[in-house]
Amino acid sequence: MMKIIGLGLAGITVSVSVVHNIPAAYAQTVPAPIRQAFSLLREGRVLDAIAAFEQAVRRYPDSLDAKLGLAIAYRRQGLIEQAWDTYQRVLAQDPTNQLALKAIGLFGTYRSEWQVQGIEALTTLLNLNPNDLDARASRALLYGYQQRFTEALADYQIVLQVNPTPEVLLGAAETYTNSGNPQQGLDLFNRYQATGKPITGYAAISYARALRETGNPIAAVQVLEAQLRTSTQLDDLAIQTRAALSRAYLAAGQTNQALAVLAPLQGIPTAVLPLARSLNEIRNQTNDASLLPQVASLYRQALAQTLNPDPRLLREVADIFSGIPSERATALQLYQQLLALQPNDRTLLVKQLSLESQLGLISKADLRVRLFSVLQPLPADPSELQQLAQTLAGIDPPGPEFLPIYFGLLQAGVNIPFLNFRIAQLLLENNDLAGARNALAAYAITPEGAKDLAPQLLAAEIERREGNLEAAAQRYLGLIATNPPDLDVLNAALRGLAGIRVQQNRPVEALAIFDQLIARNPQDATLQLARTSLAYEAKVISEAQAEAVLNYWFQTQPPNNTPPELFALVGTLPASPRREQIYNFLLQIDPDNIPVNIRAIQTIAQRSPTQARAQVTQLVARDPSNIRSYFLQGELAQAINDLELAEQAYEIILAAQPTNRDALSALGGVRFQQRKFDSAVDLFSQALALNPNDLSIRKALIDLNRAQDFQMQALADLEALQLEQIQRGGIPDSDLYQRRQQIQEDFLQRRGFQPPWERF
Repeated sequence: MMKIIGLGLAGITVSVSVVHNIPAAYAQTVPAPIRQAFSLLREGRVLDAIAAFEQAVRRYPDSLDAKLGLAIAYRRQGLIEQAWDTYQRVLAQDPTNQLALKAIGLFGTYRSEWQVQGIEALTTLLNLNPNDLDARASRALLYGYQQRFTEALADYQIVLQVNPTPEVLLGAAETYTNSGNPQQGLDLFNRYQATGKPITGYAAISYARALRETGNPIAAVQVLEAQLRTSTQLDDLAIQTRAALSRAYLAAGQTNQALAVLAPLQGIPTAVLPLARSLNEIRNQTNDASLLPQVASLYRQALAQTLNPDPRLLREVADIFSGIPSERATALQLYQQLLALQPNDRTLLVKQLSLESQLGLISKADLRVRLFSVLQPLPADPSELQQLAQTLAGIDPPGPEFLPIYFGLLQAGVNIPFLNFRIAQLLLENNDLAGARNALAAYAITPEGAKDLAPQLLAAEIERREGNLEAAAQRYLGLIATNPPDLDVLNAALRGLAGIRVQQNRPVEALAIFDQLIARNPQDATLQLARTSLAYEAKVISEAQAEAVLNYWFQTQPPNNTPPELFALVGTLPASPRREQIYNFLLQIDPDNIPVNIRAIQTIAQRSPTQARAQVTQLVARDPSNIRSYFLQGELAQAINDLELAEQAYEIILAAQPTNRDALSALGGVRFQQRKFDSAVDLFSQALALNPNDLSIRKALIDLNRAQDFQMQALADLEALQLEQIQRGGIPDSDLYQRRQQIQEDFLQRRGFQPPWERF
C-alpha cells in the first residue's frame, strides 16, 4: 500500500513518504489520476483535489491511497462528516491502517457521538504500537470526555511521565479536575501556564472549576469574568462560561450575581441544559424551593429537544428528579428506560429499587432481598465498584445486614467518605454505639466530613441512646443557633430536640418546637402527622382528634405516600379493629415495623389470644436467623401480655449475644412484670454496666427499688441522678421530679400526714 504524509492532517504524526519523492519504479504502481490528485492537494487546490480524488475512488474502488487522499482533502476543506465517513471506509478495508485509526481518534474529539469509536480506534492503534504517546494522550482525552475517568487517568499517568507537551498538560489538567481531583488539576494547569501559554476557551472553564474547588472562588470569578468580557455573541462557549461563572459566584457567597449572570440564558434553546444545571446547583446550595418548578421544567425541555436523548442525560435527569418528590415517578420511568439499554448496570438497579421503595411499589423486605442480590458479589472492576459505592452512599441504608457490604466497599479502596456515615447509621441501628462513634469520627476527619453538619445530628442521637439527654439537647440547640443554610439539617435538629423534650417529659416544649417546624415548612404534611403523635402521647388531644388527622391523610394523600411519620402515628394510637385495614396495608409495605405490628397483634388478641400468639411465632419463622426477629417477637409478646413467650425470645438473643444491652434491658423488664425482682435487678445492672449513662435503665432500677419497698435507696438514686444532670449543665427532667415527689408523698402518707400540695 502507498503511504501518504504531510497533507494537512494536524495532530497525526505517522511517518510516510510523499508521492513525488518515492522511487520511480514504486511510483509507477500508483495510477496517474491518483498521483495527479495528490499534486493538486499539495498545491493547495483543495476543491480540485476533492473532485479528482472522488473520480479516482470511483475508478479505483479498491485503492486505499485514493480513499486516504480523499479523506485528507475533505478535512482540509472542513467537510468533517465526509472525512469521517471516508476514513471509516478505509478501516473497513484495512482495519489496522494507522493513519485512519489516528484520524478517527482525533475526530472523536469533535463530536460526542464519535467519542466511543474514537476510543476504539485509538485502542486498536495502541495495541499495534503501545509506545505511541500521542495516541495514548488522545485516548485519555476521549476517556475524559466520556467520564470514564479511571481509564483516562491510567493513560495520563503514562503520558505525563515522558516530557509531556503543553497540549497534553492542558488535557490532563481538565481531566483531573473533572474527575474530582481539582488539586492535581490545578497543579497541571500551573505547569501548562509555566510554558507561557494562556488558558482560554473551554479549558478556562475547567481552570476556574479547579480554582473554585480548591478554595479560591474569587480567582475563579476573575478568570471567567475576563473570558466573558471577550465574548461577542452568545455561542456555546459563552453559555458554558456564564454557567460556570454562576457556580463561582455561588461559591463566593454572591447568590444574586449567580442568578443575574444566568438571566441572558433564559429562552435560549441551546442554553436549556446549562441553565437547568446551574439553577439546580443554586437550589441545592441555598435550599431555594422556589427554583424547583423551573429546574424541573428546564430538564423536561432538555429531554424533549432530542428524540433519542443521550443515556448520560437520561441518568442525570433521573438522578435530579429522584430527589424531587413530585418528580419521582418520572425518575423511575427514566431509570427503567436506561435499564432497557443497560440491563447489567448495577448502579441503575440500586437506584430503581430505592425509588420503588420510596414510592411504595415494593415493601422494605422486598427491597432488602432484591438489593442484596444486586450487590452480591461486589464487582471486581474498580470503576464499577466506585460508581456502586457512590450510589449506595446516596440512599438510606436498608438494614444492618448490609454492614459487610459497606465494609467490603471501603476495604476494596473506594474513595467515598460518606460511606463511613452510612456505616455509622447501620451500627447505630444495631445499637453498636461505640462502633457508630468510630465510623462517624472516620467521616468527620475527611475534608467532606469536616464541612458536613449531618455528623452532629448522628452524634446527638448517639448521646440520646447513651442516656445523655441534655448533652444531645445542647448539641441540637447549638446546631439550631447557627441557623444552617441546609434546611434539612435545621429541620432534623428541631425534630431531634422535640424528641429529647418528650423523653424529658416536657411535652409542652416539644409541641412548641413542632409548631415552629410547621411554620417553617407549611408544605410538609408529614410534620402534622408527627405533631399529632406527640400531642396524643402527651394527652393534649384525644384519640378521636388524632384519628381524624390520620383519616384526613388517607383522604388527601396518594396511596403510595407512606412516610415514617404515618407508621409512627398508627403505632402511637391504641389498637383498634377500626384500624385493622390500615395495619394490614402498612405491614405490606414494611412487614418488620414493630409499632404497627404490635397494634395489629393486639387487635387480633382482642378476639383470639391463641391466634395472636401463632401470628407472633409466624413472624419470627420468616427469618429465624435474624436477631431482630426475636426482638420483634419479644415486643409483640409483651404487647399481648404473653410474658412467657417474650421471655423465650429475649433469652434466645442473649444465648447468641450475652452482652446485648437491649436484650438484657428488655428481659429485665419482663422479669419486673413477672415480679422476679432479684433477676430483674441483675439483668438491669448488667445492661447498665455496658452503658452507665442509660437514663431509662437507671429509672427502671429506681422503680425496682420502689417495688421492693426500698424507698430510701430509690430516693437517694433519684437525687444522685438529678445532681448529675445539673452538674452536666442541663435541667433535670420533670419525670425525675415527679418520681421524687411520689416517694416523698408516700413517706408522708405512711406517717399520717397530708402532703402540703394536697391541702388546698
